[in-house]
Amino acid sequence: MPANEPIDPRVRLAISQWPEDAPRGAVSTFCAEHGISRKSFYELRKRATADGPAAVLEPRSRRPRTSPSKLTDEVKEQAVQVRAALEASGLDHGPISVHDKMRAMGLEVVPSVASLARIFRQAGVARFEPRKKPRSAWRRFVYPAPNACWQLDGTEYVLTGGRRCVILQFIDDHSRYAVASHVAWGETSAAAIAVFDKAVAAHGVPQRLLSDNGSALNPSRRGLLGQLVVHLMALGVEPITGKPYKPTTQGKNERFHQTLFRYLDKQPLAETLDELQAQVDAFDHIYNTQRPHQGLPGRATPQAAWEATTKAEPPRPTHDLPRRSNRPASRPRPPLAPAPTDLPDDTVVKKLTPAGMFYLDKVQYLVDGRRGFQYVLVISAGNNVGDKITVTDLEGEILIEHTRPAPGVTYVGNGRPRGPRQDP
Repeated sequence: MPANEPIDPRVRLAISQWPEDAPRGAVSTFCAEHGISRKSFYELRKRATADGPAAVLEPRSRRPRTSPSKLTDEVKEQAVQVRAALEASGLDHGPISVHDKMRAMGLEVVPSVASLARIFRQAGVARFEPRKKPRSAWRRFVYPAPNACWQLDGTEYVLTGGRRCVILQFIDDHSRYAVASHVAWGETSAAAIAVFDKAVAAHGVPQRLLSDNGSALNPSRRGLLGQLVVHLMALGVEPITGKPYKPTTQGKNERFHQTLFRYLDKQPLAETLDELQAQVDAFDHIYNTQRPHQGLPGRATPQAAWEATTKAEPPRPTHDLPRRSNRPASRPRPPLAPAPTDLPDDTVVKKLTPAGMFYLDKVQYLVDGRRGFQYVLVISAGNNVGDKITVTDLEGEILIEHTRPAPGVTYVGNGRPRGPRQDP
């Protein structure tokens, strides 16, 4: 009989009625025949003598009489309150984050991460996800030192009145340190260069810069040399990109956006770029210095990881590259090169009308009245309603972005207010 299998009730009954004058050796024979130990036999005999034969027929609970490590209702309620406070602040509020916060608060009893997960499920504030991939299954690639590689990505956000803007963010691949952030009206090469220079002034020049294939960041896969790429290469920085339609290459930055949105959504909606920039800067400080990062060894903060390892050597600048033009955008400029012909299937060349417009599938799009007769690249994600259309100049700078309009729409503006507007 297996060790954990309960003894058959018929065997228990026989033991409770065991005769006092049984011959010598009968107990050993009985135990061998029924697969129980002599210790179990005599324990049941002792119970039958003390409590009566009926006490032997049912197995007793193996639950301990006392449980010193059992969590009290007060501790459970405290854990739920800490989770609610983190969530209200726009910070991570999973079991790991709550565990670290309770330890930082110096509480006497801090449940384990597994206990906290069970408490939250029982309280109805978290879901049970048995199919979720365990954290131990992930294998992350990490550069060996700070400044060995930075990641750059932009994400859209809104101001009051539904006005859209873009938040450009740099993080260090090794330490997840938020190197610099910049809020702008659009994802342009000028904005990308501004946030890069801001990061370099504070933390030095990185060896590499990883970004997506956006026209304002790194359009090299389209055969173009963007302004940011030229700026990087002049400093010796190696610009690298992920594969098209593979955002997981920039996964650290994509996850960084989620944490930022969770924080910003708990703040008052900003009215100006400066207000939003102040909120983003406050988040960067919390993220770098106060928030334990679950992707770092020992759940250290990004600043601790940044300071724990010597920075990578800065690259050697080069001087044989063409520099980007400093001509103001308000002046019309002819194409810097003939219209390219070897383009991907989703990209076409259009020549603007004197009013700065072009036609695509019987729809007239306004780009900029100051760019009449210039060539532009039109990148279409598809032919369905709602698919994205991006228009760039031949240097790769984004001019306008739209979604494909509904049937019947014949004109799409450039989304800009009439009259001059000061750039941030």
